[in-house]
Amino acid sequence: MRPLETLPPTETLEIENGLSLVPRVKLNLTIHPSLPSVSKPIDEWQLKRALIDFLKTSLSVSVTVPEEDLQIKRLKDLKKRKRDEPVAHGALFIRDIRFLSSKKKIEEVDNEEEDVKELEKKFLEWRSYVAEKMDGIELNLEGVKYNLSVEIPASDDFGRMRKDWEESYAFRNRGYSRGGRQEPDTIVLRGVPSRWFAEPRVSSKPSMLVTHTIFSTFGKIRNLNVSEDEDLAKGMDEDELDIGIVSGLHCKIIVQFEKYRDFYNALKVLCGRSLQKQGSRLSADYEVTWDKDGFFRNSRSQNQEKSSKMQEPAAVRYRSEASRREPHVSEFTSNDTRRKRFKE
Repeated sequence: MRPLETLPPTETLEIENGLSLVPRVKLNLTIHPSLPSVSKPIDEWQLKRALIDFLKTSLSVSVTVPEEDLQIKRLKDLKKRKRDEPVAHGALFIRDIRFLSSKKKIEEVDNEEEDVKELEKKFLEWRSYVAEKMDGIELNLEGVKYNLSVEIPASDDFGRMRKDWEESYAFRNRGYSRGGRQEPDTIVLRGVPSRWFAEPRVSSKPSMLVTHTIFSTFGKIRNLNVSEDEDLAKGMDEDELDIGIVSGLHCKIIVQFEKYRDFYNALKVLCGRSLQKQGSRLSADYEVTWDKDGFFRNSRSQNQEKSSKMQEPAAVRYRSEASRREPHVSEFTSNDTRRKRFKE
């Protein structure tokens, strides 16, 4: 496998277990009515057609998006809608971005890094251009006007995440001279199919061994946690669960790397890509971020606390219990003694 530092954002990366990380652009969509008092449900099919036509005709390069890559969910009951709430939301996926790839072949290794930076800049600029071009457009559907809001998801914005952790760790590193500089090392991946990380013909649940093998592609792993991603489906209604999120079928993976460099490269490569499995037509449009909560650090401290309680000798626990009862008894005894002496 080629070094991750030399992987352009427009190129597919094949990893273990028949999995591939395929580049794409994802944009979050929110639709508000121009008049807050609208009572007619939005026509989902017409909305999709209007957006698909816009992408074909209004950009510098015509973009063709299949209908299944435009996910729209309407607000079910408009009567319960507040005036400032949207009538629909969703996501747009642009998967064919081959036109952004450099046409020239890289002949010298010295120029490879430069070429990757050039492609990265081109990709980021084009993504921002599409988001800005779509944001704020007015859609006229069956005589009703709607306003479209578009934004790049936080989990797809590596630059924003990097800025967040640099600011966070700059604050944590103040006054740290003896322990050395702290840096993030853990990524959190949500919304990937459990069966893709399971042992074939053994179980449909994700396997630690398989997951470790897959993520070792990015570097040496210090800690790993794999669990069913039940939290992802909490608080969602039936319509929202249709957007590729089904409780129990997806898993949450937390990977702590030994080196900051491996963490950095892994997160950068995972940003702006979808996961595909050989032989499957499904694309897993996961969410990825860095661990802000110190998952393994907190788990370790909790385990140490439990362990110390279990290993505490019985005699020490007995003395501890006795000492908690002592103050009341001793106070009574000493006061009683002092009272008698005073009377005498």
